[in-house]
Amino acid sequence: MGLFSTNKVNKAQISPQPEPTVQAAAVGGAYYSSQVAGPNLIGDWWSYQAGVMRNRAMSVAAISRSRDLMASPLASMKLKMCTEIWNEEEGEMEEVPLAPRSWLRQLDPEMPNNFLFPWIFDDLFMFGRCFLYITSRTKDGYMASATRLPQGSITTPDANPPVWFGKSKEIFFNGGAIDPKDVVQIYSPTQGMIYMSEQTIATSLKLEEARYRNSSSAIPAGVLKQTGGEPLSATELAALAEAFNQARATNQTAALNEFLTYTETNATPDKMLLIDAAEYQSREIANLCNVPPYLLGISTGSYAYTNSQGAKSDLWTFGLSMYAEAIVAALSQQLPRGTYVKWDTADFLETEKEDYAVMQPMTEETEPQENTQEDLA
Repeated sequence: MGLFSTNKVNKAQISPQPEPTVQAAAVGGAYYSSQVAGPNLIGDWWSYQAGVMRNRAMSVAAISRSRDLMASPLASMKLKMCTEIWNEEEGEMEEVPLAPRSWLRQLDPEMPNNFLFPWIFDDLFMFGRCFLYITSRTKDGYMASATRLPQGSITTPDANPPVWFGKSKEIFFNGGAIDPKDVVQIYSPTQGMIYMSEQTIATSLKLEEARYRNSSSAIPAGVLKQTGGEPLSATELAALAEAFNQARATNQTAALNEFLTYTETNATPDKMLLIDAAEYQSREIANLCNVPPYLLGISTGSYAYTNSQGAKSDLWTFGLSMYAEAIVAALSQQLPRGTYVKWDTADFLETEKEDYAVMQPMTEETEPQENTQEDLA
């Protein structure tokens, strides 16, 4: 046998490529000792889990943006303590400020409120509930400090998602039981976002996978066609296409023999990146998250200008307020009867002297009217 084969090539072929070297990634996981669980793991951050479903949802840009938009005000708003008395002259209840308890400024001794409350909202937004573990109490038995327990580390055998019907009486943290009396359970008025429409989130993830695949393609989409030689089976055709993609991914030039041709399609970049589909899916996510689409930079047709105060009002009214109220309602249950806490929304919602203009959808009420002769006069 010589150096050169005398066998005649009669099948479509692609120049072979060297197999890439693949190194397996190290696999690791959290270690749980059978000697410690429940309250003994509170404060050990290595044991905390955010949750697989929550992390997958946050990989969708529109969900991440919606979450951050609503969480950011809670990082700056303060809590205040109040009671109500009857005003005979006005004939109505009058709100009276009270000296706040120390935890209104810092609920968790380890973390400031501007970190804690956005993550309390995160649990409410994603899972529909949040648990705070009471770490100390005052002499009168009320809460003095507490820390958040992430929902990814919580199991409640007596209550299962997607809908919560009441407070759990059987709570396990990282596999260990904790006393429900030491837990402040906060429940959202709405179902947790990851449970409301799993198909919408899954569609967004698959769409992003397709966009990533198209964006990472080394060549335009096209058709590889056999023009002669022995007919190839379906398996051989699939292997042929895979070999062609690998050849172009590792080399600027792929070699084809006389039995193959490659024809590029007329796909434009916007079609390759599925821009229209991505915009439609972002609107679906905005509806899922209860956020006005224009706050996510989503085009919804004609637009008019509004100031930032109006945009903040829309965000508070349509998205954040129900979660914010759920938080203070649960915290108020940790105070003597007749007193309560509320958010100081003045700095967030008050009208500023100079507001930046943002875009919002144009309605019939905001559509510009044509000037008449009387207006011009």
